[in-house]
Amino acid sequence: MPALETLLSFVNTWECDENDHLNVQFYFSKFEEADRQFRLISGFNDSLAGARRVRHVRYHAELRAAVPVQVRSYVSFDGPHMLSVVHEMLDVSTGSIAATAVDGYTPNPNTAKQLRTRFQEFEDNISEKAAPRGLSSTPYTGKPTAEELLSSGAFITCRATVLPRHTGIDNRADDSFAVGCFSDAAAHAWERTPLNTMWLDENVCGRVAMEQKLSWVSPLKLGDSTYTLTSFLGIQEKTATLRNYMFEARTHRLVTVCDTVALFMNLETRNVVSLDDDAKEAISALQAK
Repeated sequence: MPALETLLSFVNTWECDENDHLNVQFYFSKFEEADRQFRLISGFNDSLAGARRVRHVRYHAELRAAVPVQVRSYVSFDGPHMLSVVHEMLDVSTGSIAATAVDGYTPNPNTAKQLRTRFQEFEDNISEKAAPRGLSSTPYTGKPTAEELLSSGAFITCRATVLPRHTGIDNRADDSFAVGCFSDAAAHAWERTPLNTMWLDENVCGRVAMEQKLSWVSPLKLGDSTYTLTSFLGIQEKTATLRNYMFEARTHRLVTVCDTVALFMNLETRNVVSLDDDAKEAISALQAK
């Protein structure tokens, strides 16, 4: 397989959350580092393929503390985008895939043949596990204002400021900053439903992301303050879908949007929990109008 080894890392205790496994923001952080290494080794860059339009992550297995982690990365032309860079995160102790990320690009169609030739050494067919499942692969392209979202039923769930530790080598806020804010925001969104903190404690459950799609609309720089709005998009037997919108607080500029498919897990058995009718009705009532 032409995939490059782009990360050798480790799950630290401080990266784990209340569910005793790696928090989503650190999955994104590790994928971001794998992407930097892939670009260095392969010569891939935005001048060839354009800026990344979306990062689509699926979580396949829990990563617990003290597990060694490997990421392998490759280019795919048969995925949901004109060009995809696929990252597969493995639990080295078992050899199993723990998470996948598909980075979507839309280069100039006239360069397709050139790109295939240039990256043929690192090209492979997208794996079944990496392909989007519960969320559309299409990058978010809407341009709602905060006022429009609030009037349609969204609510403020997080406020944060971009600090030095949140910026990447391009001096912009990185994925892990946004996803960390959205992870915190989820708790405030769920608190509006019967599946709140009290319910979690009584039922020994935790909330878990199964799939996330992050689309950047505009950049954030050091010192920018933000607020996040959250909407519920749908509810199923075992899963719910939320959308988080992050705005820059001074200008109310939309900067990034993240869709999340979430489920509830029993923390003792580690099994998925079905949602009862009352919870589903309550969440349905909160869906954006």
